[in-house]
Amino acid sequence: MHAWRTPETLESTRFPAPDGEHELSFSLLVPARHEEGVLEHTVNRLLESTHSEYEIIIIVGHDDPGTSRVAIRLANQSPERVIVITDKHEVKNKPKALNTALPHCRGDVVGVFDAEDQVHPELLAHVDHAFRATGADVVQGGVQLINFHSSWYSLRNCLEYFFWFRSRLHLHAEKGFIPLGGNTVFVRTEVLRDADGWDGECLAEDCDLGVRLSSKGSKVIVAYDSAMVTKEETPDTLGGLLKQRTRWNQGFLQVLRKGDWKQLPTFWQRMLARYTLVGPFLQAFSGLTIPIGIFIALFLDVPIGVALITFIPVLPTQATLAFEVVGLHDFGAQYGLRIKPIHYVKLVVGAPLYMLVLSVAALRAVWREWTGRSNWELTRHVGAHLPNVPEETAA
Repeated sequence: MHAWRTPETLESTRFPAPDGEHELSFSLLVPARHEEGVLEHTVNRLLESTHSEYEIIIIVGHDDPGTSRVAIRLANQSPERVIVITDKHEVKNKPKALNTALPHCRGDVVGVFDAEDQVHPELLAHVDHAFRATGADVVQGGVQLINFHSSWYSLRNCLEYFFWFRSRLHLHAEKGFIPLGGNTVFVRTEVLRDADGWDGECLAEDCDLGVRLSSKGSKVIVAYDSAMVTKEETPDTLGGLLKQRTRWNQGFLQVLRKGDWKQLPTFWQRMLARYTLVGPFLQAFSGLTIPIGIFIALFLDVPIGVALITFIPVLPTQATLAFEVVGLHDFGAQYGLRIKPIHYVKLVVGAPLYMLVLSVAALRAVWREWTGRSNWELTRHVGAHLPNVPEETAA
């Protein structure tokens, strides 16, 4: 709830108004694997940028002819802006693709976007000004899942992003420890190269980069403006959501194990790092203990004190639900979305099942890490967040 403490705090989380000067140049990396259905829309949106100095580098795999054809066609249509780089690693993942493109970046700043992103044309102008006005090494922009109506879980998925990018990342930046987002993140090129780019073996390369830069004292600012966010879609199946969260959770475990966060200068920064990196597993533990605790309290003959203790995890969950209900209203208001009473019902009723999904993802992440399985499970994108997808197609 950091951003909502005062009206002044909320206002300060936005991008400052740009001054019209374009003094920095950008290299925009777009890793794309089996993304032929959405890549063209994303690149065309980037080409609408009002900024004068940028290049778009699409990274495709040598074994992905469908996406390669789309990328090459886009490069032929805009040769002055679009470059295609081929990732020839036998084992493919996002950080390896990004590292493949890093030596080819000519801009002052490297930006990262996903292949399904819908990017605002004025974003680069705002980021340019933010770098110059603050002297930042990193600027993290807002990312927002938008298709809240697509499924019962997409509503909660959208709200998670809303709270994370709208509020929590601002707190992390203020405290000097931040797990960066996977896209709409901009890093000065020399800072990124000095950090040796991304960890090619980490499943949460964005978090890892943020932790390493935080440990080195890099200045990171976060800006969220509903008019300027990068819009994305939720995973289109429950299995896709499970695999995505497994990958993130396992990546957090990898970052925790690597221990770069131990180099943070203050005790409270290190405590925040520990809490953040084990947070998904604490959430999963609560998801498992709440139904067990309720069952024990209602159906087993236990002392009153024990029964009361079993209800303790319910209290923060109820508080979270209350915040989420208010947050859903604010989410709808900021994006001009029609939030119906049924959406509030789905939000509350779906909470136990969603927590169960997160618990399974956390357990699966631990199992995969324990057994040494670290392959990248790709999330499929179908363009459900794009304007031409009607609400009637929602589940």
